[in-house]
Amino acid sequence: MALEIRSATAWSPAARSVARRGDTASLPVSFFLGASPHARAVARLDLGFGRSAALWRNRDDRVNYDCPAGHTFSLYTRGGQGTRRLDGAPKAGWTGAVCVLPDGASSQWEITQPFEFAHVYVPDGELRRAFAETFDSDARLMDLADLTYVEAPTVAAAFAGILAAIAAGDPLGGEVAMTDFLAAVFADGRFAIPRRAAVSGGLAPLTRKRALDFIEAHLDCTIRLRDLAAVAGLSEFHFQRGFSASCGASPHDWILRRRIDRAKALIAAGEPLAEVAAASGFSSQSHLTRAFRAALGVTPGKWRARS
Repeated sequence: MALEIRSATAWSPAARSVARRGDTASLPVSFFLGASPHARAVARLDLGFGRSAALWRNRDDRVNYDCPAGHTFSLYTRGGQGTRRLDGAPKAGWTGAVCVLPDGASSQWEITQPFEFAHVYVPDGELRRAFAETFDSDARLMDLADLTYVEAPTVAAAFAGILAAIAAGDPLGGEVAMTDFLAAVFADGRFAIPRRAAVSGGLAPLTRKRALDFIEAHLDCTIRLRDLAAVAGLSEFHFQRGFSASCGASPHDWILRRRIDRAKALIAAGEPLAEVAAASGFSSQSHLTRAFRAALGVTPGKWRARS
């Protein structure tokens, strides 16, 4: 989760290959901005688990987001009066305006004046996992609204925490700010809208709760798929498929996330790293370090130093 200053056109080799083929499906909003001759990424902060935030500048431009991958939340930090969404209501932005661009929702934008804005990027699975955890609900019951230019003081205030973390290059502050940001998004009834319609398949609510309770009670132990399937009364195949659908993450990814969350809490409490690893279900301190770095971009020791 280190601060990264880079050119907006610093795409990965895979993204360059996709661009050459002309197949822009499943690429994030940041890719389309990076293709612009005028958009510039000023700074970026990795927020862990596929999430990130970036500060951008743009001017005199037209940008099309063609079925972008992941959810994008936007805050205009300076200007915006010369920015309009061409495929939506014909109104201009303003400093402090918030936009939401859901996963896969295409849009077209025209920029006639220089402005600055912040983006928060969240993969669909990660947002659904957070929704399921927050509301103890099936992840598929979340619909993220497509919103252009809304007043959302609570969400804007949460954005400010992420901006401060970017400016300070502070991964711990960014993690805390991201937690506050998602809480603000879920608390605002216009953003992540729970569906009222029932969903088929997946895990029944009581089955999901039993599985999640089992995971929480056994984070310090080896948790096997067959153990979870037995708790749910399902075959391993049907349990894994149902869990992934209902929780927004595979059993493996959910367990890893909960173990890292437990490890963070124990590290912040000052526990020795070897004991943190054992209490969080990692086989060794080096295993904890590898998993922690892969998920959050920093080692447990550096995390502790910043906490």
